[in-house]
Amino acid sequence: MPECKNEVYIPFIDDCQQDPEWLTKDFLQEKLRIYFKDASLKVLSMRLTPAIPKGENYASVMTRVSVEYIMGSDRKPRTGSYIVKSSFEADDFSAELMKPYDIYNREMEIYQNIIPKLNDLLKEIGDMDKMFPETIAVEFSRSTIIFEDLSELQYAMCDRTKGLDIEHVKLCLTKLAKMHATSAVLNEREPGIFKHYDRGMLNRHTNNYSPYFVGLLEACGKLVSQWDDFKEYGEKILALKPKLMEYGNQVFDPIDGHVNVLAHGDFWVNNAMFNEGPNEHPNDVILIDFQYSCWGSPAIDLHYFFNTSLREEIRLHQQDELFQYYYNIFAGTLKALRFKAKIPSLHQFLLHMAEKSFYAFVSGCLVQAVQINDQTDDADFQALMGEDERALNFKRTVFQNEKVQKNLKRLLPMFDRKGLLDDRD
Repeated sequence: MPECKNEVYIPFIDDCQQDPEWLTKDFLQEKLRIYFKDASLKVLSMRLTPAIPKGENYASVMTRVSVEYIMGSDRKPRTGSYIVKSSFEADDFSAELMKPYDIYNREMEIYQNIIPKLNDLLKEIGDMDKMFPETIAVEFSRSTIIFEDLSELQYAMCDRTKGLDIEHVKLCLTKLAKMHATSAVLNEREPGIFKHYDRGMLNRHTNNYSPYFVGLLEACGKLVSQWDDFKEYGEKILALKPKLMEYGNQVFDPIDGHVNVLAHGDFWVNNAMFNEGPNEHPNDVILIDFQYSCWGSPAIDLHYFFNTSLREEIRLHQQDELFQYYYNIFAGTLKALRFKAKIPSLHQFLLHMAEKSFYAFVSGCLVQAVQINDQTDDADFQALMGEDERALNFKRTVFQNEKVQKNLKRLLPMFDRKGLLDDRD
């Protein structure tokens, strides 16, 4: 079973785990009675522990609840384990910065209203694939979701610092393609259902995360400018600074005439949990964490995933194969569900991906440096989103990683040849 050995990724919130005061036996008992449809269910005992280590990628408080309860006519004690995901409210700076993104309400709505409909669409075509964790309860008044504990079903994260091999990647793409295709069909059958899903990590409503993206760009450009034979790349990167957020927003803008989907919005190795077979050959994967989901191009997820989560040799040499692999499942699912709009050909689909490929640069040269960071001294949300000297120093630090620098030296010439480092105006 692969495990996340290195636990120092800097999250969009520095999770100082505190058990919610309202998470009591009575609260959980009420939710389990509704879920199991048994008003006689009684919680005998419960134990709370942090569900993830400090420093993983959740903008929330994650609590594992181990429960002993009785239900039904036999009244025999049973045990269960659940994950309670609730909003992070201890830090005013973080809460205020994240407020325009409305991540908690969006994810709760997705689990309560959207995911069941996506599952039903797959069932229409006889596809019983498990895509998402089972939802026990959604509590809007407390910004809380209760899930099954996937670790009890032998699911775990892979090591984010190593990247995924081809088997794990294709398994992820299978689930992602089905999620995207069913969402496109759902939008066709229920027009407007995703109209308000316009608050992705980059969007037209707020640039609150610009210190994160722009700060990383500046740190990257200044470093690269110091390398022999790379000064020109560094200058081009720095010249992108006033355009970065606009070019990023263009990636997230839906385009009429393209097949748009519900993009996961933050799809990388830490937002997939794998069930492993012998010799780490994956049996299954479950997609998790939909706080930044948005309506837009499949390219949002594909460029991000390909440039943050693949082993380097796969990222460099097999992306064409993987785009085609994804496309075949995506288009096949659309056809099976009798999607009425025009399904793009593979050639057209690849042109759509190329149109959004600036996000490959953002993901591969900026975001990944944070995701594989191994320096923890100043690793918190304020350092990531701030603009003071401590925050600037942290952003410089993530680019001191030897693997990050090696990746940049491979990727920048490739992205430059595609024109991604150039001013497009």
